[in-house]
Amino acid sequence: MIRFADACGKTGKTIAARLLPETDLIEGIEAVCEKNGVKHAYVTCFGSFAKTGYMYLVPKPEAKIGAGYGDVFTCEGPVEFLNGTGVVCQNDGKYDTHFHATMCDKTGKVFGGHIVKGQTPTLTTVDLVIVEIADVEMLRVFDEETALTQFLPKA
Repeated sequence: MIRFADACGKTGKTIAARLLPETDLIEGIEAVCEKNGVKHAYVTCFGSFAKTGYMYLVPKPEAKIGAGYGDVFTCEGPVEFLNGTGVVCQNDGKYDTHFHATMCDKTGKVFGGHIVKGQTPTLTTVDLVIVEIADVEMLRVFDEETALTQFLPKA
């Protein structure tokens, strides 16, 4: 069985930016988007964090799909931010960025997951490229099937 939701748009503005020290990753991405009039985008970036707040999927027998995000983990820095990717979406007219990252701690142990907004400040830099997605609405909405907030592209 193959099922999906899609919407075909086009690329708009491409923004290269640097988040300066102490700037939260998600809040910074959303501020760059707002300054440049971008509501929907794809983001790729890397850099370093003073610390990071992240979650990952864990078994949850009580959940509708048997899994869900677990507790928020914090890794105190320095944290090397190896790679991150996400989508800048809207939810009830406000930014709702869904972002995942691969990182390593000061011992070189690699870990990753879903980044928590407001809990991941830049240490030295986050270098990023934001590509606007035009003619498509990229939404985050509650999904009845999974009982989670999910990505919903709409033309």
